[in-house]
Amino acid sequence: MKRYLVTGGAGFIGSNFVLHLLRAHDDVRVVNVDALTYAGNLENLREVEGDPRYAFCQADIRDAEAMAAVVAAEEPDYVVNFAAESHVDRSIEDPGIFESTNVGGTVNLLNVCRAAWERPGGGVGEHRYLQVSTDEVYGTLSLDEPDTFFRETTPLSAHSPYSASKASADLFCRAYGDTFDFPVLITRCSNNYGPYQFPEKLIPLMIHNAVHHEPLPVYGDGLNVRDWLYVEDHCAAIDLVLRKGRIGEVYNVGGHNERANLDIVETIIRLVSERLDDPEINDGLITFVEDRKGHDRRYGIDAGKIAAELGWEPKTPFEEGIEKTIDWYLAHADWVERVTSGAYKAYYEEMYGHRGAARA
Repeated sequence: MKRYLVTGGAGFIGSNFVLHLLRAHDDVRVVNVDALTYAGNLENLREVEGDPRYAFCQADIRDAEAMAAVVAAEEPDYVVNFAAESHVDRSIEDPGIFESTNVGGTVNLLNVCRAAWERPGGGVGEHRYLQVSTDEVYGTLSLDEPDTFFRETTPLSAHSPYSASKASADLFCRAYGDTFDFPVLITRCSNNYGPYQFPEKLIPLMIHNAVHHEPLPVYGDGLNVRDWLYVEDHCAAIDLVLRKGRIGEVYNVGGHNERANLDIVETIIRLVSERLDDPEINDGLITFVEDRKGHDRRYGIDAGKIAAELGWEPKTPFEEGIEKTIDWYLAHADWVERVTSGAYKAYYEEMYGHRGAARA
């Protein structure tokens, strides 16, 4: 039986990964460690609460004593680090928490695992640590060069406090591999979407606002391009890299689904309007707002390495994935309402209320 320690496992991608592991493998134990900040929601994992293969521990990856205790008790074979502050807008408002969690927390986790795995009998070669990163560490691509893509060899060129913190964490992971022969792997993914995503991110935010006939805030001209990856495809890729990837390597994970933000919003409007038979959900809800500071123009992933080495390809075309995602959110309106109350609404007003409409 393989023992997995998943940090940040109550968040969007982390909870989907925990569910993936327990659905895909019988012979696993999965321990979910999460600090339960605003984006962590144990309700995402309700279906596995009674599974004897699953356990939850509330702890912060910055807490060395707590993490050492978990690692000592569980003796994981694999550690997958999802734990991170991840919203670019929040990083612009408060860079310090991103440095603390994403950099300091990662270094702390590396130290805890290294100490446990290098002790007599620890058997470092039998373990693997996977850092879940982002394509944002590469910076930006030009809309005028659609045939250029981020590759694993692309220099890091972070443009936001969020991406700078993730790039720094990646460099620490590589340094631990080179300096200490630590068994590290890194995956860098494109924009994820799917069930359980906290509705501050583009797709769930637009679905929620459309349902409630609220303005759909679109940054700048709406032409910034992202590569969209369905979360279940991402989880399958992480699982594969963790088990079969080459130690010390970076693997890009992309969806082959580049879309402009405005196209995403218009698609959501059309599909939600059709499903609810509500003509008031239309393009008139789109409100262009002041652009984000340092807003990268385009991300595009070359996922050829993971395809060639491990045989992974995304299975979900965007047209299918966006319909599945919208249907999930419409069927789980109670979940959405619970997570969009109180502190989230105050944050939403703080982030967008002062920007105003840049274009009608």
